[in-house]
Amino acid sequence: MQTRKIGTLEVSAIGLGCMGMSFSYGPPKDTAEMTKLLQGAVERGITFFDTAEVYGPYLNEELVGAALAPFKGKVVIATKFGFDLSTQPNFAAGGPRLSSHPQHIKEAVEGSLKRLQVECIDLLYQHRVDPAVPIEEVAGAVKDLIAAGKVKHFGLSEANATTIRKAHAVQKVTALQSEYSLWWRRPEERELAVLEELGIGLVPYSPLGRGFLTGTIKTGADFGKGDFRAALPRFTPQAMATNQALIDVLTGIAEGKKASTAQVALAWLLQQKPWIVPIPGTTKLNRVEENIGAVSANLSAADLAAIDVAAAKVTGGRYPEALEQMTGR
Repeated sequence: MQTRKIGTLEVSAIGLGCMGMSFSYGPPKDTAEMTKLLQGAVERGITFFDTAEVYGPYLNEELVGAALAPFKGKVVIATKFGFDLSTQPNFAAGGPRLSSHPQHIKEAVEGSLKRLQVECIDLLYQHRVDPAVPIEEVAGAVKDLIAAGKVKHFGLSEANATTIRKAHAVQKVTALQSEYSLWWRRPEERELAVLEELGIGLVPYSPLGRGFLTGTIKTGADFGKGDFRAALPRFTPQAMATNQALIDVLTGIAEGKKASTAQVALAWLLQQKPWIVPIPGTTKLNRVEENIGAVSANLSAADLAAIDVAAAKVTGGRYPEALEQMTGR
């Protein structure tokens, strides 16, 4: 497995998003099976794992912490704070209330440390920008946690360029985690330039468009009970029918390279910048292996040009309006 640097943190070129093992894509998956998956990913060279206290809530951190305990010092675990979890989150209705007050951050970190079974969190993100708390106060609270030896690196998620600069002035930001893929390219408008200027890495979540860019999702009938994608505008029948044109282009390129459609979509991301590390999520080990293969799938200038033309025609919002308002943009 190749490695890349996000800020000063060295990780595998492909990470693993763990949310779907416990949250959002139907009921939580079998713990024993997911433990085998996580450990199998390490054995295949993945060293970068992404979780959050809200995934479950708490279940995903517990799963990841227990599964990766035998690999302490060999893997990087990223987690997130930023929500009031006193009530069960309902993301289809807008999600839980944001909360990034300094005292709440410190309390959240104590919980994450216990669930992850670590003494220090490798990478701690603010999950969503909280408009009620100045970002300077958030960065200051994380700076204190770093000084106390409870956190190593600070990250932001779905923050805009202005917020990134303000936070970085107080505490160095190692990584920005934002949605970025062939069907959501908003970070190209402002954030990528700021990240390059400040030496901050980008960790794209949903790099495969929540599965759509794999070419395996044709209709809403492919979703199981409790799958939050059924409520997303981009997964309406009309949007999926229109966006199939992008899949057709990716599949055509993949066939010529003896690769998969998903590998081409991930290769496109990897070729944008050397400090981009996508974290595709999966609950199947063969998909982990497939995603790793994207590292060696090289795209030509002609491939990239054809993909750009098709991606420009993608349609449909990525979230319902209530959730989109929480992205910090």
